[in-house]
Amino acid sequence: MIYVTGDTHAVFNRFSIKSFPEQKEMTKEDCVIICGDFGGVWNDTPEERYWLDWLNDKPFTLLFVDGNHENFDRLYSSEFDEIDYCGGKAHKIRESILHLERGYIFNIQEKKFFCFGGASSHDIRDGILDPASFSDQRAFKKEYWRKYSCGDQFRVKGYSWWPQELPSEEEMRRGKENLDQHRWQVDYVITHCLPQEVASVFSMGLYESDRLTMYFNQLLNDGISGLQFKHWYCGHYHMNGRVMGIFDILYDNIVRIE
Repeated sequence: MIYVTGDTHAVFNRFSIKSFPEQKEMTKEDCVIICGDFGGVWNDTPEERYWLDWLNDKPFTLLFVDGNHENFDRLYSSEFDEIDYCGGKAHKIRESILHLERGYIFNIQEKKFFCFGGASSHDIRDGILDPASFSDQRAFKKEYWRKYSCGDQFRVKGYSWWPQELPSEEEMRRGKENLDQHRWQVDYVITHCLPQEVASVFSMGLYESDRLTMYFNQLLNDGISGLQFKHWYCGHYHMNGRVMGIFDILYDNIVRIE
């Protein structure tokens, strides 16, 4: 069994037995995939370790692609081993919690999953504060509290925002190279955000393009006939719905892949 869900942001109550009774029939051979903004690897507090251990003890294996709200410095640090997993690369957070890296195709229960995390943050309308750009910590704190008291939408570089939320050229190249090896045919696509042409349909142009959404556009149109897949699953937009029949946007719903 394979289930997919949307953003968790380090709140994991949807995986309780009461909320997700299907797990009673699952084993570690089965998995749940989170479509980004996992949020469970952040600041290594006792509370965070508790919830990671709680998830690790679940009867299923938990997989996730990254979103834009992740601590990328820690997620990609040497703290977590990089392992081979089902034909791709993953970071081992716990024995049964794995971060699926960008651009790989994972063969899970005889189904091919093209996985590519990342997205642009929507909550940075008023900019990114970089502590390194201030003369001292006092000046940084003064500006931080000024923006906070004004209700600005901003984040802090290296604390609540990282430039790695968008992919590198190497990651995008890796994705295309792996698709080449599979003749651009997979069963499912797992991402955090949508291709720009799809996001524009359901949002009526609300979401601006970036190099990742435009990269996904390219994937839809590259190769002989573009990327071929049965369904594309994503999170990011904090809603549950379907666009154009094959793009499923997930938030708190947990759906089974047949």
